[in-house]
Amino acid sequence: MAKAICKVLGVVFLIVGLLGFISPNLLGMHLSGIHNIIHLISAALALYFGFAASPSAARAFSLIFGAIYLLLGAMGFINPGPVIALLQARHAPGGLRSLAADNIVHLLLGAIFIIAGLARASHVAPITIHRRTTGGTTARG
Repeated sequence: MAKAICKVLGVVFLIVGLLGFISPNLLGMHLSGIHNIIHLISAALALYFGFAASPSAARAFSLIFGAIYLLLGAMGFINPGPVIALLQARHAPGGLRSLAADNIVHLLLGAIFIIAGLARASHVAPITIHRRTTGGTTARG
């Protein structure tokens, strides 16, 4: 599951990172230049772990990345100053409350990544049929 989530959210990060340069207030977010670059770096990392890394590495990445995004979202509500500085959103219209949408998205992303990191893929052993010919009979084992 972690690899699939990394692939899907990697594409989402890529799209949002690119569109943020064209429309900085996309969906009510505050997408500054640095915020878009962070999204593009996040996209590259998530896509790498989604496509090239092992499932266990994708799970570890999802847990770490999820924790970072949860922390970012929580900090945006508890102590918005550092988040505003990081995202360069000092001049965001609407003041501190206007970052609520950004914080909620960061919390959701964090939760999705954490869930993906904790989920284990169900391993179903493939059914194999061994045929042994002993006196004209076939046995399955």
